[in-house]
Amino acid sequence: MSDRAGRLGVGIIGAGRVGPVLGAALANAGHAVVGITAVSDASRDRAEALLPGVPILDIPSLVERSELVLLAVPDDALAELVRGLADAGVWQPGQLVVHTSPDSGVGVLAPALAKGVIPLAIHPAMAFTGTSVDLSRLRDAYCAVTSPTPVLPIGQALVVEMGAEPVVIAEADRPAYADAVRAATTFSEAIVTQAAGTLSGIGVEHPGLVLGALVRSAVDNALTRVDGQQRL
Repeated sequence: MSDRAGRLGVGIIGAGRVGPVLGAALANAGHAVVGITAVSDASRDRAEALLPGVPILDIPSLVERSELVLLAVPDDALAELVRGLADAGVWQPGQLVVHTSPDSGVGVLAPALAKGVIPLAIHPAMAFTGTSVDLSRLRDAYCAVTSPTPVLPIGQALVVEMGAEPVVIAEADRPAYADAVRAATTFSEAIVTQAAGTLSGIGVEHPGLVLGALVRSAVDNALTRVDGQQRL
């Protein structure tokens, strides 16, 4: 995989918080990012900051130039995008097509698979900022990998090259995985926001700084207990 990976041309559809970060991680691993799609000024700025000099392309041109296509689009837009590109005859046999939605496995890529692509679902289990900070955080993250068994090593290798750790999630378990990561994210954000609001209400300046060590240590302790129970 490593010999081939160094020669892959990567195209990124979506310049939100996830796509440019993963593109930069793949570029750091030796891949060549051939283009990215971006519509808004904010997405263009994000792409330029993380992938300087990478051209902004329309989707058909990007797919045509890419050996690996990364679909970093909103979850509710993924199926329509894949199907539309299949209907338009844009997908190319032998391409690696990776989506980053937590909800779906490779079933959502069925229209592309019918055109001969190699389907992969890779979701990094972390909250993205869309900045270079995420590149260091990615090194401590796990990525859920779902794929047909013969190409699973490709997905795992891509995750390792990005600096993260792969964890295999079965196709049927993808919705449960998505529920788990969303629950953890939503609960964490809600509790921190509530606590910070309470501290602000009693006149504490910089409540985020006050809560930082507490929240991190509490979460670390909880995670340690969970892992310990799983090993028993």
